[in-house]
Amino acid sequence: MTIIAAIILFGVLIFIHELGHFLFAKRAGVTIHEFSIGMGPKLFSVERGGTKYSVRLLPLGGYVSMEGEDEESKDPNSFGKKTILQRASILLAGPFFNIILAILLLIPVYMSMGIATNQNVLGEVIENTPAYSAGLKANDEVIEINGQKITTWEDIVQNIQKSDGKEIDFKISRDNEIKDIKVNPQKNEQGKYTIGILATHEKSILKSVKYAFVSTVDMSKQMFVFVGKAITGTVPGGAGNAVAGPIGVIGIVSNAAKVGIVNLLHIAAVISLNLGILNLLPIPALDGGRLLFLGIEAIRGGKKIDPNKEATINLIGFALLMALMIFVTFKDITRLF
Repeated sequence: MTIIAAIILFGVLIFIHELGHFLFAKRAGVTIHEFSIGMGPKLFSVERGGTKYSVRLLPLGGYVSMEGEDEESKDPNSFGKKTILQRASILLAGPFFNIILAILLLIPVYMSMGIATNQNVLGEVIENTPAYSAGLKANDEVIEINGQKITTWEDIVQNIQKSDGKEIDFKISRDNEIKDIKVNPQKNEQGKYTIGILATHEKSILKSVKYAFVSTVDMSKQMFVFVGKAITGTVPGGAGNAVAGPIGVIGIVSNAAKVGIVNLLHIAAVISLNLGILNLLPIPALDGGRLLFLGIEAIRGGKKIDPNKEATINLIGFALLMALMIFVTFKDITRLF
């Protein structure tokens, strides 16, 4: 059942992307032949205002069929007859909707988990860690570290890193008593020193909304850095090992669903953001590639690129994307065995 739920969720994320294209195309007055929920054989459809709305068998997203999107058209309301700004808004709407969805999904995640505060109080001490073994406990207020006054959580983190692995002398306040506790930090896989403590967390709707925006921006930056490293071939272990295809994504979502709804929402937000950001890349056949062509058209003073040439470039780009998809899917399968 979790696999089915994962497939449906992945389909919903793609559907939201297409919904963005559809709404902005409608707003621009583009002739839309069909707006489909799902793919494959048609289950049923209804026509309203010249547009066919259909539901199809496979819950794998959907699509928008616009007049003049991939070919010349004499229809004055075709996609190609709209202004550069209108066409750009239609293309941007899909990725934009995915990014907005990521933010909306993260809000309940942070409302449930809480937002880490900057207080000099221990929120949790993890079992079987140096801090736990030394006797530190949740709600301990850290007053000094190695004789240096501590007032924020950031002070605690910085002093642990400055220890260079040497024993750290904590002066803490617990139940109105002052205690001295010595802790030996350990280095984690990222090469940073840790002792096994977590900050206190605060549950707030306003802060959850703010943090959802902030974390979405941070994740977007990380994704662009990753793409840059993938292009230059500097991704540790190779890009092929860091990228998941449809099978891999469904597996990740399925595992998240087993853990709980909060984890599932977080993974869904990350995937939605991935769809949005990756579609903005200037690659033929993606929204970003088509936006690139619009940019060239604007530079040329509105003179359009030969539709046949653009279609050929998009076809080549689509073929390369399909080849990449087959490759990462093969990698997904090999990981299973």
